[in-house]
Amino acid sequence: MPVIEEICKKIAQNRFEYSQHAVDQSIIRHIGVSELSEAIAHGEIIEDYPDDKYGPSCLILGFTLEQRPLHIQCSYPSRPLVKIITLYEPDVKLWIDFKIRRTKHGNSYLEKDDG
Repeated sequence: MPVIEEICKKIAQNRFEYSQHAVDQSIIRHIGVSELSEAIAHGEIIEDYPDDKYGPSCLILGFTLEQRPLHIQCSYPSRPLVKIITLYEPDVKLWIDFKIRRTKHGNSYLEKDDG
């Protein structure tokens, strides 16, 4: 089963937990548990961090039912509970279509083929 499907399954079964950072960020950014679930249910992995210092994780892009884009970094589903590491609404100035990081050039960000 692909990693994203395993993550979706665990989220749907409420087999996840928030890091303290993710709790703080969800409060500051007004991201509810239902929005997290909605975004992951139809999300896609856009970055993979197999060597992350706290354990393998990935960045998921998903959209809520209201079409709010969310980035959710979470652990791989190999843990009993998927850990939500952080979550946020991606900044359009830093992301192309919310999927690809813009490259930084001096004090500004460019699309990959701009420079």
